[in-house]
Order: sequence, then C-alpha cells, then structure tokens
Amino acid sequence: MVEIRIHGRGGQGGVTLAKLIATSRFLRGMSVQAFGLYAAERSGAPVQAFCRFDDDTIVNRNLIYEPDHVVVLDPTLIGPAIVGGLKPGGWILLNVPEDPERFASEYPANLVATVDATAIAREHGLGTRSVPIVNTALAGAVARILDFPLEEVVEAVRHLGFSDANVAAATDAYNAVATKKPVSVPTPSDNGSARPGAVQPTLTFLEGGGGSLPLVKTGQWASEQPARQQYVPPCNHVCPAGNDVQGFLHALAEDRVDDALEILLRTTPFPSTCGRVCPAPCMASCNRIELDGAVNVRQLERYAGDRGNVSLVPAERRSQRIAIVGSGPAGLTAAYHLALFGYGVTVYEAGSQLGGLLRTGIPEFRLPHDILDMEIGRILDLGVETITGVFVKRERLLKLAQSHDAVLVATGLQELRGLNLGVADAEMVVQGIDFLDRVRSGDHDIRLDGEDVVVVGGGNTAMDAARSSLRLGAKSVRVVYRRTRNEMPAIAEEIDEALEEGVIMDFLTQPVAIERMAQADGDLGEHHIICRRMELGEPDDSGRRRPVEVPDSDYAVGCHRIILALGQSPDITVFPEGTEVHEGSELLGILETPVYAVGDLATNDGTVTAAIGSGRRAALHIHQTLTGEVLVEDGQARVRSDVDVWHDEVIKSDALRMHLFERQGVTEGAALEPERRRTTFDEIHAGLTDPSEAKRCLSCGVCNECDICITYCPEGVLKRVGHDLVFDYAYCKGCGICVTECPRNVVFMSQL
Repeated sequence: MVEIRIHGRGGQGGVTLAKLIATSRFLRGMSVQAFGLYAAERSGAPVQAFCRFDDDTIVNRNLIYEPDHVVVLDPTLIGPAIVGGLKPGGWILLNVPEDPERFASEYPANLVATVDATAIAREHGLGTRSVPIVNTALAGAVARILDFPLEEVVEAVRHLGFSDANVAAATDAYNAVATKKPVSVPTPSDNGSARPGAVQPTLTFLEGGGGSLPLVKTGQWASEQPARQQYVPPCNHVCPAGNDVQGFLHALAEDRVDDALEILLRTTPFPSTCGRVCPAPCMASCNRIELDGAVNVRQLERYAGDRGNVSLVPAERRSQRIAIVGSGPAGLTAAYHLALFGYGVTVYEAGSQLGGLLRTGIPEFRLPHDILDMEIGRILDLGVETITGVFVKRERLLKLAQSHDAVLVATGLQELRGLNLGVADAEMVVQGIDFLDRVRSGDHDIRLDGEDVVVVGGGNTAMDAARSSLRLGAKSVRVVYRRTRNEMPAIAEEIDEALEEGVIMDFLTQPVAIERMAQADGDLGEHHIICRRMELGEPDDSGRRRPVEVPDSDYAVGCHRIILALGQSPDITVFPEGTEVHEGSELLGILETPVYAVGDLATNDGTVTAAIGSGRRAALHIHQTLTGEVLVEDGQARVRSDVDVWHDEVIKSDALRMHLFERQGVTEGAALEPERRRTTFDEIHAGLTDPSEAKRCLSCGVCNECDICITYCPEGVLKRVGHDLVFDYAYCKGCGICVTECPRNVVFMSQL
C-alpha cells in the first residue's frame, strides 16, 4: 500500500489532488482512499489531505501518520512539520520555483522534487491570480515522480470532469518537474533515536504544522470539555481463561500476528487448542450480534496460535519447587505460569502421555495430535519436568507435600456417572470417556459397522461420541437427552455439525431400561432401550428447568450399543478424610506445605477454557503465597495512559453508536462437507486464511485509534501523541462533536 499526505491551504485544491491521484489508481483496478482534514473551515486555513492506494482492499480508515510520500501545495508550509512520520527514501514534492538542490540539505533522507505549479496554474487560468488552483498541475508532477504514465493522470482528470486547461496544466507539470536524490538514508542509532530526516512525530496545525495559534483562547468559552473513558468489553469479561480478547483482536486487525499471540500467551498456553474446542462465550456475548453477527473470535485465536511466533523467556530460576498432580489443561496451565515465574515445576501424570482429556477425550477431527503436542511442547520448553505412569494416591500426595514447597492437584473429574438400566451388559453399555479414549488412541478393534448406536447425554462428550460412532461405521446414531436443545451444554456449533452429519436427536427423552433381544451367534445382538417422554418443570439448582416424566409415555428404541455421556464427578479420595475442596483455598491438614485443588476438581466447570483460567489463578495464588507479590489476575484490556475515567462495568450495545459501523458478514474458514466428514477423522475446519475478520471487532468501550474524533474536530484542537489523544483545552470550545462521532463511547463530555 502507498500512502501520500498532502499539505496545503483552503482553496488550493489539496483534497481534490488526493482524489485525482486516487482516481488514476482506481481506473487501474486498485483499491483507493482520498479524504481531507480541514481544521477551521475557511479559505487560506491549513488543510491536510490523504490518499491511499493498494492492490488489496484497503480497510484502514485512520489518518496517515507515516506517509510514503508528501506533497506541499503552499511554500509557506515548508518546514519540519511536513516530514513528520515520513518514511526515509520517500518523495517530497514542493510547489516552488527553486531547484530541488535548494532543499536537499533540509531533507537529506528523502527524494526531493520541485515544480512551479503556481505559475503553471496561472498560465492556464486555473483559479485567480491571488489564489491559483494548483491541484491538476501537481497531479501531473506526482505521476512523473511515481512513474505513472501521463495518460493515466490525463484519464483521471477527464474522468472527474475537468477542462482541457487542467489537462494542459497536468501535462506541463509532468514535463517540468525537477528531482534530486537523497544525500543519505539514516539508520537508527544505538539509543533508538534517528538521524535528521527520519521518522519524527507529526505536528498538528496548532503546534506549528502550518499556521499560527489564534490570539483568543476560545477554551474559556466552554462550559463542558471532552474527556476519555474506558469500559470493560463483554468478550474480556466472560472469557473463562481470562484472555484480553479485545487486545489480541486489535493486534490481529493491524496484522500484528506475533503481538496477538504474545497477548494471548500472557494468560493461556493453549491458543491453538482453544481456537478449536472452546465453547466461545465471548462470541455469545459479542455486541456485534446486534449488527450483523458475532466476531469469529474462536477461529481468530486459532489463527494467532497457529501462525504467530513468540519466544518465551522464564524469570530467573527460584529455589522453590512445585509439584502438580495431573496434566490436563488446568495442571499444564499452572505449570506454564509457574515456570514463567521461575519456579521448578514437576508434573505427575497417571497416563502414558500428557494432556488429560485434551489427549484422551477430544476426537482428532476437532483437535489434531500435532496441535496439542506443539502447545504442550511450548510448556515443556520452559523447563517443566514430567513423570508419567504415576497414579498419585493419598500416601504419595503426603510425600510430595514433604518434598516440595507447594503442591497443586489438578486431577479433573474422574468419577463417571452411570445409569441403572436393569441389564448389566459390559459389552453393550460403555462410558463415553472410555470410548473416546480408545478411539483417540487408535484402537483398531473398535468398529461399529452396521450397528445402531444410542448415546445418552447432551454435552460435548455426547456429541463427540456420536460423531465418532458415525466415523466408525455405525448404521445409525441417536442421541437421547432429557431436556431440550436450548438446555444442552454442548457447544452449539458441534450440535449443528452432528445434525449435519446425520446424528438423530431425541429431546425430552429419558432412558429407563434395557430389554435384551434375540442374539445370533457371534453377533453383539440387538436390544431395546426403553425411553420415557419428559417435559420441563420448574428450574433446578443448575438454573435449568427440571425434566419431569410424562406418565404412560414409554417407547422402545432398537440398538446394538449404548454410550453413556452423563458427566463426571470429582474423586477427592486423594485428600485426607474430611477435606473440603474449594478453588483458591489451601487444603488444611497436609503438613505445613500449601496444597491446592485446581480445575474441574475444584470448580466442576467442565470446560477446557475454565480449567485454563483456574490453572492460571492457582499459579498466581501460589506465587503470592510463596513471595507475597500480588500480580494482575485477569486479562482485561490495558488501561491507556490517556484515560481519565476507568469503568469496571461491562459496556453493552446500547451504549455504542451502532449506526456508525458498517455491516460486514462473518468470515468462516473452509470446512469438510458432511458426507466427507462421516468417513474420516481428519480435522474438519481448515481455519481462517487471513486475520481480516478481526477488523470486525467493535473494540467496545476501548479506543482502537480509529481517529474519527480527530477527523471531525472542527477546530483541530485534538491531536495524537504516540498512542494517546490529547485535547488542547486552551482552544477547545466544548462543542461535543468528538463525542457524537465516537462509535465506542470512549469520549464523553465532562462538566467544568
């Protein structure tokens, strides 16, 4: 993308010059922008105009702070301000009669070109003698220095309806422009500063960037003045892992993929994993739903995790050692953060591989092995030690407490819930977790060819078991669930995909018994599962309406196999008798070593992201216990230095100016067709091909530097200083236009 900034005065045609350049590129099929920044709208007042063109679609709508080239229409504006932010090696085109050598020493890092556009405009009668219109002449000069064919500029001039005199002016300037190559191109010095001519902060009009300060300080007229505020975005508020969702989306919107990953890695070691299996409450709470659909945060997190590259450096190694029992998402997340803090960490895992249910309970078509291995490898690279094949019981836990400075128990939910159906048939009734473990481990003995399978439950395990059964050759798969779809805890998209693949779902249905049918030799045999119709009554402790049996509603469903996915419960037999398990509280009675329960064992939340959040909080808590240092516990959007008021409440859609946002459909990555999905365990979703979906983020309640307030300030008293916005209250009249034009409710009026 090429960006050009134009400096001129009102009435000289600077904005039209931007349009001429943009039109010449638009007629070549390029994406273009051309717009102005007027300050006080009067003839002779300083004006800036901007032009962008690119082969790809342009979505950046900010002012141009670091232009590739600069054009100056009025000689009185020549000074340090015009090169503010100008990239070394770019062109500076000056409307002056002198040769470019006259200015070479002032701008040694850039190509300098000069043309007497004023004389050319007067010669062709463009404007008046006192205010000549120099835009078409300078359009010809721009074409010459940027190597555009003259015909392309002439075509743009005619396309916009200009006269033959304007065509002649453009032609004369094209032939008359004089150029001078730069003396040298600067390089940053060791202290980070730059030599003369390198990128410098852009001066505004009131800072000497082309105009004198008014004698009357009009700020004394104001009864109110604008100020800055920041709210909590709803996506940040609901993220169970505590991620700064708005922050990483903002980085992706600017195509800073590594920065996006770095923001995510502050709170989670599993962005690629969560980008595939997270239930995404952030998307359910996204304010953009009110406009055109939630931002696809889940796939954007996956994009950052898969494409970003960040080197993690742990703190200096501490003397304390931490033992973690269990290598699921909670235990590994705690290990990750504690290792970054510098602690020596050893993880004990009962299985042969790390990952817990990430490894054993999520099918390959949702979470490939290599993705999980990559993210676990990132944790191990921090120096985390692991011991597999060790099932820690109460006695072993006491020994770990004796030999470590803290112990964290993250064994998850190990007690599987059953269902008394009246027939004990181990071959026919299997637990969903055990079934998925065998499938995930590549057990080739599992084939369901020609079988009718019934899955009991409504969570993610039930969906994964049902979809895996289809892939293993089942003739039919039926999910029975005692509530309605609205109450199903499974991820909504996974329910949709299961239905697309041919899974049958019976809602408001409760299995009550199994009847054994005739069995042929060597055949598992068909059974009847007796189901009872349900209806919803009053809400129970979970907040969902309690299912109530409908009398005389039993019916039979034929099946060869039943998979139970009714959830799990924590196994606390590892702790001493009478131990009460709560997240964030030390388990007393185990020597003097702090011992904590973490993840599903303590919270029973049952999601990967909740376990990640619990693991991080546990790591912070252990660090505070051992050192007394209190660290930030959440991933809220960082409070900017220019924020006057920080609100801890969540901003809702009615506080945003939704009419100022353009509608834009959600971007989805490619996916396998349902017919293909039924036959393979290959990953279903290919992910996004670029991060442009992040540009749909509304940045609710947080400034994303869109510059709309600057553009609409009629007095030019609002300026950007680095990443901060500064109001010049000496001249701000308090008109409030910046407030009404701020889409995100970041600017507000404060009483004086």
